[in-house]
Amino acid sequence: MQVPCKMGHMKPPKRLQSLIEEGLIDTVVRQLMSGKEAMVYVVRCGDETRCAKVYKEATERSFRQAVDYTENRKVKNTRQARAMAKGTRFGRQAQEAAWQSAEVDALYRLAAAGVRVPKPHNFCDGVLLMELVTDEHGDAAPRLNDVEFTPEQARTHHGTLLIEVVRMLCAGVVHGDLSEFNILLGSEQGVDGPVMGPVIIDLPQAVDAAGNNHAKRMLLRDVDNLRGFFGRFAPELLHTDFGLEIWGLYERGVLDPEVLLTGRFERKVGAVDVGGVMREIDDARAEEAARRVRMQAVG
Repeated sequence: MQVPCKMGHMKPPKRLQSLIEEGLIDTVVRQLMSGKEAMVYVVRCGDETRCAKVYKEATERSFRQAVDYTENRKVKNTRQARAMAKGTRFGRQAQEAAWQSAEVDALYRLAAAGVRVPKPHNFCDGVLLMELVTDEHGDAAPRLNDVEFTPEQARTHHGTLLIEVVRMLCAGVVHGDLSEFNILLGSEQGVDGPVMGPVIIDLPQAVDAAGNNHAKRMLLRDVDNLRGFFGRFAPELLHTDFGLEIWGLYERGVLDPEVLLTGRFERKVGAVDVGGVMREIDDARAEEAARRVRMQAVG
């Protein structure tokens, strides 16, 4: 989607200089945002406006918090795998590269599956070049947490996002950190003109649904986050149970994007899986410990 060319440009950050030299971008317009994982800039590429996500260096990220996400991720060779396990400098660089490429791979995979994500254009020198998601005025699209919704809008967007979660799972991907903070409300061309709809972003923590033991818990958390956010505007959504319903269909091999979800799930009453319960408790404790580390780092 093109954005009006009324903007000027800024001095290119060092990390984007090589992309300018390669001819992948022409000018840097402005910084769009700065997060714990990356800096995002608005850039011009020919007559198109795109965004460039510049990943932060390996030394700036705590990999201890990423263990659940990186489980079963493939690396190129055994030397990399050993170095990553030992935490050597080379290993940290390899893990950083794997973390970045996970988002790139997920974007291409999900775009091909019809999931509304920013269209990826290129990945070079730790910079992901992709579509700039815009609103109906051509400005950078807002995040869901910056928008107020009517009950009807909340129900519509919640339903749309559940279909996207299903599409992702059918493509073998769980977002792993889905919430109102990494979903944009973007504009795209509909039959009767521009329509606003959710666009899923920030996928470096995406996990392989079949290969990661934490995938179910992460999917349930993603769906719970959607329920909690949209439930503020449409309280009846707070009484739904789409997460377990979606995962149940997935486990039975009958999940597809056209499935009619009900929001209800019948829990079986029977013998308790004590080992499973203990794993859930351990996972929760690990998450709380990681949260406290993050809070201390911020403090």
